[in-house]
Amino acid sequence: MFPSLPQDAQLLELFRLFPHAVPALLDYHDRLLRDESPLTVGERELIAAYVSGLNACEFCHGAHAIAAGAHGIDEMLFAGLMADPDTASVDERLKPLLAYVRKLTLDPAKIAPADARRVYDAGWDERALFDAISVCALFNMMNRIVLGAGIIEDPRLRSAEEVEARRKRMGEAGPDPHSAEPSYSKLARMLAGDAPVQNRAEGPAS
Repeated sequence: MFPSLPQDAQLLELFRLFPHAVPALLDYHDRLLRDESPLTVGERELIAAYVSGLNACEFCHGAHAIAAGAHGIDEMLFAGLMADPDTASVDERLKPLLAYVRKLTLDPAKIAPADARRVYDAGWDERALFDAISVCALFNMMNRIVLGAGIIEDPRLRSAEEVEARRKRMGEAGPDPHSAEPSYSKLARMLAGDAPVQNRAEGPAS
């Protein structure tokens, strides 16, 4: 899409070419996905991966499925979730939230109070719904950046060694599942040259 980038450019290379808003964007990722929330870090990463799957953004879906796995979500559930969310092996409390973000992604003008009521009836509060909406909105944007820029997953990212390395870069589940150390803002330091990038396959997980 951009003649000044390699044909197989990865997201980090795109961000280096257009760096102006990237630090704020990555900080926003950490605030939504790592700060304290009624949703666990794993649940928020699950929403990120699910929304990305709905948008057929393989780069983001794969990356955030790995991140969800690093924070306690079974990565094997995603195939069932994408095929049929009603019968998928996810926590029943999550299903109204996932239905909400699915509708918000695929048919946003039809979101109605009844959709929110089903979320509240499952035991979630207003903050949980807002956080889910925010993660959904962020990844609808990120998917369009990635797809619009022609970013595709580097095949090297699929090796067992690289998957494990990416999982570690995304952080590990700590004693409090509802918050974690920032991980996305570390990528801003890569862009600034404060931290080395090991190879072209390494880059933002969005």
